[in-house]
Amino acid sequence: MSSPPAFSSVRISGCWALGPDGGSSAESLDRLYPTVGSTKAPRKRTTSQCKSEPPLLRTSKRTIYTAGRPPWYNEHGTQSKEAFVIGLGGGSASGKTTVATMIIEALDVPWVVLLSMDSFYKVLTKQQQEQAASNDFNFDHPDAFDFDLIIATLKKLKQGKSVKIPIYDFTTHSRKKEWKTLYGANVIIFEGIMAFADKELLKLLDLKIFVDTDSDIRLVRRLRRDISERGRDIEGVIKQYNKFVKPAFDQYIQPTMRLADIVVPRGSGNTVAIDLIVQHVHSQLEESPHASSALGFPCSLRLEQILIMEEGSTPGDQRKLRWDMAALASAHQCHPLPQTLSVLKSTPQVRGMHTIIRNKETSRDEFIFYSKRLMRLLIEHALSLLPFQSCTVQTPQGHDYEGRTYSGKQITGVSILRAGETMEPALRAVCKDVRIGTILIQTNCNTGEPELHYLRLPKDISEDHVILMDCTVSTGAAAMMAVRVLLDHDVPEDKIFLLSLLMAEMGVHSVAYAFPRVKIITTAVDKKVNDLFRIIPGIGNFGDRYFGTDAPPDWSDDEDALST
Repeated sequence: MSSPPAFSSVRISGCWALGPDGGSSAESLDRLYPTVGSTKAPRKRTTSQCKSEPPLLRTSKRTIYTAGRPPWYNEHGTQSKEAFVIGLGGGSASGKTTVATMIIEALDVPWVVLLSMDSFYKVLTKQQQEQAASNDFNFDHPDAFDFDLIIATLKKLKQGKSVKIPIYDFTTHSRKKEWKTLYGANVIIFEGIMAFADKELLKLLDLKIFVDTDSDIRLVRRLRRDISERGRDIEGVIKQYNKFVKPAFDQYIQPTMRLADIVVPRGSGNTVAIDLIVQHVHSQLEESPHASSALGFPCSLRLEQILIMEEGSTPGDQRKLRWDMAALASAHQCHPLPQTLSVLKSTPQVRGMHTIIRNKETSRDEFIFYSKRLMRLLIEHALSLLPFQSCTVQTPQGHDYEGRTYSGKQITGVSILRAGETMEPALRAVCKDVRIGTILIQTNCNTGEPELHYLRLPKDISEDHVILMDCTVSTGAAAMMAVRVLLDHDVPEDKIFLLSLLMAEMGVHSVAYAFPRVKIITTAVDKKVNDLFRIIPGIGNFGDRYFGTDAPPDWSDDEDALST
């Protein structure tokens, strides 16, 4: 019996709670349905936020963001903005982490990543372990840090990729076996004593801040922290401070203050400086396109100059990805459908099922039944397009049979919530031990843009063929975001199979243009999309017809994924 699959779960925002298997079975879906034939009124939709509510929910223990991550790519599928990286340097116990936390809280956005240099201490040899145990190892020297790993990690984060971060145990002076996953960064705050000590690392920092705190205060903080949190004794802390920490500060850390764009005296006590930094970061996030290279702060820049810059700055024009995609797809309307598209053969049986589910008079139980049949045929068709290789087996009669076997490592299904989840039972029925991931994408009611709220993907998904499931695709906005997420997790483009019961030509062209190696598989392609982005002639709002909920008056076919 196989062990349950392991997952890396990344909460972008929202308060969705998924089961341990990352998906749902047919039975769990059935429990969501109102009783067929019931006289109860259809259930109303619920949304995670409205225009009058702030994009977060505060509890006594935590803050849950309900605002998602807006598109970080353009209609070509390429990254439109690099993440904005703030470097925080300063002496040990100067308050860097506290300042970083205050900046994150003041920014009040859910797509900020805090990366600590403390996670990147090198793995110690046995001799170095013994030196560390007796407080004779210098952790405040540049050689103590794995700069190659730091630079590689920051580069990937800045490019919007998913990264794995080591977890350092200060009580044992070693890395833990478990690594944590970071993803979804529009702003990265990197803090550490040697944040400005490497030339290649400096090139990745868009804003450099030095936290300047009096040495006596730093010593008191270090004593309190190392004794209470890291299991040290007072003699060992003072010995290490006098032998390594103070000399390292004078030799390696304090000289880097001249490289900083901003010097913050008194650390976390300087709330005025932190407010001005936050204002500046907000202005940079609003710039379109992101002009990180245009920052070019002179070393003499101080807070007064930033204030002047803030008063004179104007946010860039807000561009709507969906309209850009629509314009691009319209330009391709005269072109033939892409070769990466595979449409299930329109047999009388398939045509008959489409007739039933497209008919507005079809009852909900029949809609569900025939949709499930189409899903099963669609997934069987998709699996036939996977790579296979020849193999020979022996039959019970003792004869050889020349057959075929799947040549990949594993198959993973990823559903775009909520409509895509309805395809999971069909995939499970024909694909033994398939792993399931989920992505939640919703529309921002103010901008009309898709936003990433939640994702849960199996570990090592980069080695799998991925079946990406959504029931209808009109403009392709949700599908493009989901594909981008998979690419950011190092899934090869040619290993992604986008499955949908019904697609519009616009959506096909949009996805194929942005990701020409993604295989697009559907049971039918309709010609038109109207001004409300509804597929014509279409199928209606699939999620509402399947789950028995009311559709809002301004829904589009992408709303099956973009609004719940």
